[in-house]
Amino acid sequence: MDPTSGVVVLAGAAGLSLPLGGALAWIAYRHETAFTEPVMHALIAFGGGALLSAVALVLVPEGAAMLPPAVALGLLFLGGIVFYLLDLRLERDGGSGGALLVAMLLDFLPEAVALGAMLVTEAATAKLLALMIFLQNLPEGFSAFGEIWRSGVAARPLLLAFALLAGLGPICALLGMWFLVEMDAVLGAIMIFSAGGILYLLFQDVAPATRTRDSSAPALGAVFGFGLGLAGSLIIG
Repeated sequence: MDPTSGVVVLAGAAGLSLPLGGALAWIAYRHETAFTEPVMHALIAFGGGALLSAVALVLVPEGAAMLPPAVALGLLFLGGIVFYLLDLRLERDGGSGGALLVAMLLDFLPEAVALGAMLVTEAATAKLLALMIFLQNLPEGFSAFGEIWRSGVAARPLLLAFALLAGLGPICALLGMWFLVEMDAVLGAIMIFSAGGILYLLFQDVAPATRTRDSSAPALGAVFGFGLGLAGSLIIG
């Protein structure tokens, strides 16, 4: 398989977990007797933990290694500020109900760009990265679908939107392979900026949604989600 086809297949397979997670959530929500509120909160926490692992283990260390320290710090702060302002705008418009989805895309798309750039020089590592993106996006897609669907969006159009968003993965991977293999500073800037946005969304919207009055156990999902990311980082590293 030539590199172009390979990167499309890898990024496409990694992004497939987004609509797949949404479909699983739809099935689960339609059979609420088998799907309790603590489980839902645990899955949101798991997705948040996976996102935090992406920030701590991939986006920040890889991005910061490509940039001067002052630039990396500035872009991290800028990412947080931009998404704070975006969040304020969404609140004034009545809210989007999709903070976890936005955070997931901020994780998925830069990692897809990195996947495309990496496939040229580190094919084995790129394949492992694709697997980790798939595993991270599955619970995140599940949680994001539930969050948006419960805000009143119809399920079928929402699943179609998830599938279309997943299609952005191969596009980003191709851009990474074609243009960013030798442009470390640009790739690093995308990663650090995204990390700042994810951190803001995690603490503003995602983490508060993991709490439940009935049990403290769902918060353990964040530990397991971060552990998933750590396992992938240790395997890749």
